[in-house]
Amino acid sequence: MMEKSHAVRILGFSFSTTRTLKSSAGVNARMRQGGFTDDESLSIATGPKGLREEVLQVASSCAVIETAHRFVGILLVLVCVMGSAGAQVHPSEPAVNLGDTSFLDAVAGPGLLIEEIGDGSHEGKVTNGTGASVANAPGIHAVSGLTHIAWLSMHRMLGGWYGVEVVTVVAHTNAGSNGAVGGWGNLTVSPLILQWKQRTIGPIGIVQRFVLDFELPVGEYRRDLPVSLSSNTLTVHPYYAVTLFPSKRIETSWRVHYLWNGTNNAPPLETAARSTQAGQAIHFNATAGYKCAHGVWIGANAYYLKEVTDPKIDGVRLPNSPEQVGAIGPGAAWDLSRCLLYANAYREFNAQNRPEGRKIVLRVQWIVGK
Repeated sequence: MMEKSHAVRILGFSFSTTRTLKSSAGVNARMRQGGFTDDESLSIATGPKGLREEVLQVASSCAVIETAHRFVGILLVLVCVMGSAGAQVHPSEPAVNLGDTSFLDAVAGPGLLIEEIGDGSHEGKVTNGTGASVANAPGIHAVSGLTHIAWLSMHRMLGGWYGVEVVTVVAHTNAGSNGAVGGWGNLTVSPLILQWKQRTIGPIGIVQRFVLDFELPVGEYRRDLPVSLSSNTLTVHPYYAVTLFPSKRIETSWRVHYLWNGTNNAPPLETAARSTQAGQAIHFNATAGYKCAHGVWIGANAYYLKEVTDPKIDGVRLPNSPEQVGAIGPGAAWDLSRCLLYANAYREFNAQNRPEGRKIVLRVQWIVGK
């Protein structure tokens, strides 16, 4: 396919318009002339499905990509790779908790907890809507440090101990030719934690927790740069965590998140858009662990993310642009009573419309007191 140097203009969707492009021939003609006008961009976005598909086939592939691990913040990279028709154009999901919590996840009780989490990741490729690699996309390297403080009171609500939490993050991300950024990421706060004590269902022990998190867009963000540490939008992020003990030496933990993204009314200038909104998503972390001697747990850890609604640009839905990724790897935890140490490694697979790579998480948790 011939390379087309002006395909990025199809990102400019929302403008007042009366003109339309009537056919795929018109699309090809406009591309030969050097790109779309703003009026024509909207007519493509809101016009017949066949015309939109023709644009994606004629235009070069462009994808707005984000790193997808929580606490590194948001990395927005506008990738324009000429000659590949498989990539989708869509606002990416923000950074979320993918594998940062693992073994014994739901186990907790009244008192104060302080936690430090260190993340390191290398995203070696970017995938399109079919899962194929996008040529010439930059590699992404990121490191972050997170501080998590949570407090559970002795007061009960709906049978569970009530608590609150706050999460801060500092990070550095390098996206090669797209630039690098370092500084503070978004702030996560929760006015509602409900932690239930362990109970048994037959021979199985069960511990549960519900948390309502809000991520506030206070991190580093600049419209004139393709790389930022903030999504520049509010997200609502409740989750349910459960740990099951089929026996004294076996555990399995699951943390299931729902993610709602607000609208970014000041998206990166390179998108040529007035607003963007990532789709809603569901993601989870899971473990299966075995307790060895001296409080050491070893086993497997995994995570998975799936976008379940269409993202939007200037209020226009972008169908057929799902974002997903899975990962699995080995992990371990060392329970020292009031201090717990965690180490987890992940290899991602089956990514679509997002980066794919490897990740390491190191975590230390202190239970300060009741």
